[in-house]
Amino acid sequence: MATLKAVVRTARADGFYPVYIRVTHHRASSFIKTDKMVTRKELTKTNEIKDPYVLQYCTQKILEYNERLNKKDIEHWTAKEIAEFLTSGNDDICFSDYARTHIARMIDNGQERNAKNYQLALQHLERFTGTTKVMFSHFTSQLVNRWIKSLESTHRAKEMYPICMRQVFKAAQLEYNDYDTGLIRIKTNPWVKVEIPAADKAEKLAITPEACRAFFSFPLPDSKMKFPLTEFGRDIAMMVLCLAGINTVDLYNLRKKDYENGIIRYQRAKTRKSRSDGAYMEMRVPAIVQPLFDKYLDTTDSERLFNFYQRMGTSDSFNANANSGIKQICKAMELPKEDWYSVYTFRHTWGTVAQNDVRASISDVAFAMNHSSGHKVTRGYIKIDYSPAWELNDKVIDFIFFSGKTSTREQKQEDTHFRLSYRFMVNAAAYHNGQNVAELTDVGFNNVDEVIARLVTMLPEDIPNRSMVMFKIVNLDKNQTVVYQRQKGKGF
Repeated sequence: MATLKAVVRTARADGFYPVYIRVTHHRASSFIKTDKMVTRKELTKTNEIKDPYVLQYCTQKILEYNERLNKKDIEHWTAKEIAEFLTSGNDDICFSDYARTHIARMIDNGQERNAKNYQLALQHLERFTGTTKVMFSHFTSQLVNRWIKSLESTHRAKEMYPICMRQVFKAAQLEYNDYDTGLIRIKTNPWVKVEIPAADKAEKLAITPEACRAFFSFPLPDSKMKFPLTEFGRDIAMMVLCLAGINTVDLYNLRKKDYENGIIRYQRAKTRKSRSDGAYMEMRVPAIVQPLFDKYLDTTDSERLFNFYQRMGTSDSFNANANSGIKQICKAMELPKEDWYSVYTFRHTWGTVAQNDVRASISDVAFAMNHSSGHKVTRGYIKIDYSPAWELNDKVIDFIFFSGKTSTREQKQEDTHFRLSYRFMVNAAAYHNGQNVAELTDVGFNNVDEVIARLVTMLPEDIPNRSMVMFKIVNLDKNQTVVYQRQKGKGF
């Protein structure tokens, strides 16, 4: 059992002795500071406290502490753990304060953009609860579910905000709760009874190569500004599109040291902290954007590659200005407002054209766009050759800007509605248990039912009742195929 006693240690500069309650356990000691003080007159020659009021206060505290300790198995606790339990075991913790500390740590760790989402989530939660001092004791599944319900009209926040706050809650549990010793300061977990809804599926932002050509060839509206926003937006859209969909934050943060021999080297800001390879990428600068590199190149002694920082202090401001310029062009093009583009449109467009029109594989597209790879272990063993990404980027640029080819999405699709007439040549087969059990090639059928009826007459008699038979019918004249299932005894 731990021993508790009121003691003093050393005198302060003003001559007062702070009073402590000493915790002794397993021949080790820890001290709990009180708000009481005594002078030399209130101490015996052996530094024992003799002030009756202070002794009464400390005795009451020791009785309370012992009552709490008697409810715990402290055999394997240290004196320090006991002191921490006694000083904080019943104190409620402010979730808002901890969340702000957690967010600050994220920023210090280089996760500024993710931290911004956490900050927005915390601010919304505090507005919902009506206080900037949300306590952990306030967190109940009922409160969290009501908060999530208030987000149901949002597209992304209804999933992102609760996930952010749940991560903060989990981090606090790991920091404050010691499950080995039973020191549990955060005693509830409302998230067990909370179901976080999925975000709405994002619309495909990509536009066709034809729309790209129209956008970049559209005459810019007249402007009296020295640096027209429309020109800036178009230039940034071109750089994003022609650098394999680079993110604006990465473009903004490029340093002079990152650009050498016509190649930019960077770590993707969004995932560099979460990927073992640091989200490192090398991209060759194609000739089509070399004039833009020269146009925005920073000529001062700054370490920055581009002069964007001189007019826009943050990457968010840079992105917002680029989007504003792009939308002004869309307005001048008389596009419907709901169809206006953004910088991200051109990142999506690069990936879509690479896969649909250039016929690159999904893994090749992901590699060129610096997405996280499924081959994480392999990437750790080899020195990456980035030239395949450069070659794919060149093919996408050639398709969009140096060809008049129609994109896959713009090509008119043939009518896929399956029709038959007695003039069409039909090949049809029946399959049971994976085996071809009947087949015909003929004309004279007006519909699918007539074809199936003919095949049924050709089926083996030993097919059991209630067995499923597959009928594959091909219109040879239109190269169209349909498949039907029929159950013996019910469908035929």
